[in-house]
Amino acid sequence: QVQLVESGGGLVQVGGSLRLSCAASGRTFSRYAMGWFRQAPGKEREFVARINRSDGTTYYADSVKGRFTISRDNAKNTVDLQMNSLKPDDTAVYYCAATRGLPTSRWPEYDYWGQGTQVTVSS
Repeated sequence: QVQLVESGGGLVQVGGSLRLSCAASGRTFSRYAMGWFRQAPGKEREFVARINRSDGTTYYADSVKGRFTISRDNAKNTVDLQMNSLKPDDTAVYYCAATRGLPTSRWPEYDYWGQGTQVTVSS
């Protein structure tokens, strides 16, 4: 089992940057593929980015490609999301998630979730 805690959210102006971090408990972090998802009010949870267990392969939603970067440090049990050129549509609660299964962009297939961190982009 793994526990996830996100941090780094906040209020930022359009075009600004934020770096989200997710800290994982346990000694088996490297066995999990990790993902970031987000949910805006009145909308469904959507995929943002994911990263494989050990080879660092990444995959992004089209809406964030070229602006967001996901990375992980298996020695520190962390996964980060660097968000640049933020837009009002990026406003949402951002969640870190872990899956023991194959890397996926489908949120129901993730086993563990953090509590979420709010990102608000003001225009």
